[in-house]
Amino acid sequence: MAVRHRSEGTVAATTTKPTATPPAPPRPGRRAHARARGARADRPQGRGFLAKAAAVTAGLTAVGSVLGLVRDQILAGYFGAGAATDAFLVAWTVPEFASTLLIEDAMALILVPAFSRALARRGDGALGDPVRALVRGTLPRLTLTVGLAAAVLVVAAPLLVAALAPGLPDPALAIDCTRLTATCVLSFALVGYCSAALRAHGRFLPPALIYTAYNVGIIGTILVLREPWGVRSAAAGVAVGGVLMVLVQAPSLVRELRSGSVPPPPRPPRASRASRGGQDGRILVIGLIAPVVAFSLCRQSQTLIERFLASPLPAGAISHLNYAQKVAQLPMILSLMLCTVSFPVVARALAAGDEETARHRVERDLLLAAVVVLVGASTVIAAAPRIVELLFERGEFGGADTTATAAVMRVYALGLLGQTMVGALVRCYFSAARPLWYPAAAMGAGLVATGAAGVPGAQYWGAVGIAGANALGITLTAVLLLRGAHRQSVPVRSGRLGTQLLRLAAAGACATGAGWICSVAIGPAVPAVAVAALAAAGVLVLFLACAPEASGLPSLPRSAYRRTPHARRHRAEPSAAEAFPAAETAPVGGDVPLDRGHRR
Repeated sequence: MAVRHRSEGTVAATTTKPTATPPAPPRPGRRAHARARGARADRPQGRGFLAKAAAVTAGLTAVGSVLGLVRDQILAGYFGAGAATDAFLVAWTVPEFASTLLIEDAMALILVPAFSRALARRGDGALGDPVRALVRGTLPRLTLTVGLAAAVLVVAAPLLVAALAPGLPDPALAIDCTRLTATCVLSFALVGYCSAALRAHGRFLPPALIYTAYNVGIIGTILVLREPWGVRSAAAGVAVGGVLMVLVQAPSLVRELRSGSVPPPPRPPRASRASRGGQDGRILVIGLIAPVVAFSLCRQSQTLIERFLASPLPAGAISHLNYAQKVAQLPMILSLMLCTVSFPVVARALAAGDEETARHRVERDLLLAAVVVLVGASTVIAAAPRIVELLFERGEFGGADTTATAAVMRVYALGLLGQTMVGALVRCYFSAARPLWYPAAAMGAGLVATGAAGVPGAQYWGAVGIAGANALGITLTAVLLLRGAHRQSVPVRSGRLGTQLLRLAAAGACATGAGWICSVAIGPAVPAVAVAALAAAGVLVLFLACAPEASGLPSLPRSAYRRTPHARRHRAEPSAAEAFPAAETAPVGGDVPLDRGHRR
C-alpha cells in the first residue's frame, strides 16, 4: 500500500510491504521483577505519595506522642515530682541525648543523603549495588563504635551523674538508672541507621512506629517492675524500648536490601562512578560526621544546661521542666513530620542537580511547619494550666505542681517556632552531604546565649527563668540559620521567608488571645482545651484564607478550585505565563512537582 510521509519539509511517496506481527515478548522472570521493584523504589515520589507518607508519619507519631503522655502520666502518678523522679530524669538525659544525636539529627542528616546518592548511582546503572556496598562499609563500624561508647557510659556512670547534676539529693539512685539507660546508645544507633535507610528508600511506616514501640516498652516495664524496682523500672523500660525500636524496623530494611535491583552487566565507563560506592564509609567518617555531630551535641546540650542549672533548686524543679518541655514540644514534633518525609526527596533532587525543586520544597515545608507549630504554641500558652491539670494532676502530682509546670510550659512555648525552624532549616545545610560548620557555630551561639541568660534566670525566677533562657537561645540559633541559608546547597530566599514568618507569628499572637479567652470562659478542662485549640486554629486558618500572599502559602479557595473538573479543563491549555515560567516569580507555596526534571 502507498503511504505518504513528511520528511525535511518535502513530501514523497513510497511503497511499503505489510510487516508480520512481532512475536510476544518472553514472560519476565524473577530477575526482571526484581529490576522493576528496584526501579520503582529508585524513582522519586510525587506529591500524592508524600502527602500519604506525611499523613501516616504524623498519625503514628501522634500515637507515639500520646503514649509518651501516658508514660509521663504514669511517672507523675506513681513517683510524683520529687527526688526520685529527679534522679531518674538525670539518667533520662542519656536517652534524650542519644535520641537527638543518633535518631533525629546526626544519623539522619548524614545517612539520608548518603543512601540517596547510592540509590541515584544504582539508578544510573553503577557496577554492583552501591546501596549494599554502603551498608557493608558503614554498619559494622557504627555498631562497634557505639557499642564501646555504651560500655564506657555504664562504667563511668558515677562521673557522669556528678557532672550533670552536682546538687542532686540522691546520686546513687541516679547512677543505677544511668547504667540502665546507657544501653540505649547502641540500640538507638541501630534505630537511626534503619530509619535513615528506610526513608531514603521511600519506606516511612516502620520508622514512624519507633516511638510507639519505645513507649510501649517503657510503660510495660514500669507496670511489671514498679513494686520491686521503684523508679529504676522506668530506666529498665528505656533499655527494653530501645530493643523494640530496632525490631520494628530491621525486618523491613532486610527486605529492602534483599529485593533491591539486580546488579546490571559490567559497564567499563561506569566503573569510576561505581567505585565511589565503596568509599562512602570513609566519607561518612572523615568528611561529614564531625560538623553534624557537633551541631547535634550543641543542640542537645541545652537540656544539659537546664538540668545543671536546675539541680541546686528545690526538689521537683527538674521534674517541672521535664513535664513542661514534653508537652510543649508536641506541636514541634508534629510540625516537623512533613520535613522529615520530604528530606529524602530534597536530597534526591540535589543528587540529580535539581536545586529549584529542592528550594520550592524546602520553602513550602518551612511555612507549613510554622503554621502547625503556631497553632500548637498558641494553644499551649492560652490553656497551659488546664492542659497540665488534665494530663498530670492526680496521685502524687498536686495543685502546686500544676501551677509551676504550667508557668514553665508557657515560657517554653515562646521558643517553639525557633525550635521548629532549627529542625527544618538544618536540612538545607546537610541535604547535599557537604561538610559545613556554620550550623554548629549557630547552635553554639544559641547555647552560649542559653547559658548566659540561664544563670541569672535561675537565680531570680527559678525554672521559669531557665525555660526563658532556652527560648532565647534557640530563637537566636533559628535567626542565624535563616540568615545564612541562602548561601547553601538549597538557596532558600531567607529575606522573604523571614518576612512571612513574622507575619505568621503576628497571626499566632492573635490566635493565642482568642484561645485564652475561650479557656478562661469555659469551666471543665476538656472542653476548655478543645475550644481553645479550635479558636487558635480558626484564627490562623482565617489569616491564611484572607491573606495568602502574606503567608507565602496558597489560598484555601484557590487550592480547592484547582481540584474541580472546571479548573482542570481550563488548565489543560497553559497560559502565556505558564508556557514561559520564571523561576524567581513562582509562589513559595505553589504546587511544585517534586519529580520535575525526571518525567519522560
